[in-house]
Amino acid sequence: MKYFKYFGIALLVILIDQAVKLMVHYQMDFGTPGQIKVIGDWFKLHYTTNPGMAFGMQLGSEYGKLILTSFRLVAMFGIGYYLYYIIKKKMHPAYIVCISMILGGAIGNLIDSIFYGVWLNNAPYNAPSPWFHGQVIDMFYIDIWEGYLPEWMPFFGGSYTALWPIFNIADASIFVGVAIILIFQNKFFKENEEKKTIEEEEVDEIQKQFIEGEEKTSTSNQ
Repeated sequence: MKYFKYFGIALLVILIDQAVKLMVHYQMDFGTPGQIKVIGDWFKLHYTTNPGMAFGMQLGSEYGKLILTSFRLVAMFGIGYYLYYIIKKKMHPAYIVCISMILGGAIGNLIDSIFYGVWLNNAPYNAPSPWFHGQVIDMFYIDIWEGYLPEWMPFFGGSYTALWPIFNIADASIFVGVAIILIFQNKFFKENEEKKTIEEEEVDEIQKQFIEGEEKTSTSNQ
C-alpha cells in the first residue's frame, strides 16, 4: 500500500498532464491565433510544441532527439528505482512526494517524445522516424515580457524573445518538486540522518548487550 500511494501520485500527474495536452491539441488552434487570455496579458493559454529540452534547446545531431528521448527513458527508470528505494527506507514523506511528482512529470513529457510523433503526427518534418521524435506540447504562458531584443546583445540579439518559457503540467510538477526539495532539504535530510543515528545507536546497544551476554556465559562456564 505504501508503494501504491506514492507511485499513485506519479500516475495522477501523468494522467492530468496527458489529459490537458490532448485537450489543448484537439480544442485549441496552434500558436497566437488560438491564444486565450486567462489573466489579462500576463497569463495565457498558448498552444505550442517543444522539439527539444527545456527552453526549446536541442542537440545538434540528426539523431539528437533520439538520444534525448533515450536519455529520458533511462532517467525515468532511474528515478522510479530511487522512489522505490526511498519509500523502502522510510524517508521524509514530503520528500517522497516531491520525487513522485518529478517522476510523474518526467514520464509525462517522455510519453510525448516517444508517441506523439505517431499518435498526433507532430514530429518535425525532417525527423528520421515519427517514433521517439514527438514534440512535447506546452500551453501555460506567463508573459512577463516579450519583444525583439536589440542587435547589439550577444547570443540572442535581433530575435523575438519571451522572458518566460511556455510550460505544461509535467514541467510544473518537476519544477515544484525540485523547488520544494531545495527549500526544505535541511529538514528532509537532517531528519533522515537523525533517524539513521538512532538506528545505529540501537544496533550498537544490541551488539553491546550481545557481547556482554557472551562474556557472562564464558565466565560462568569457566
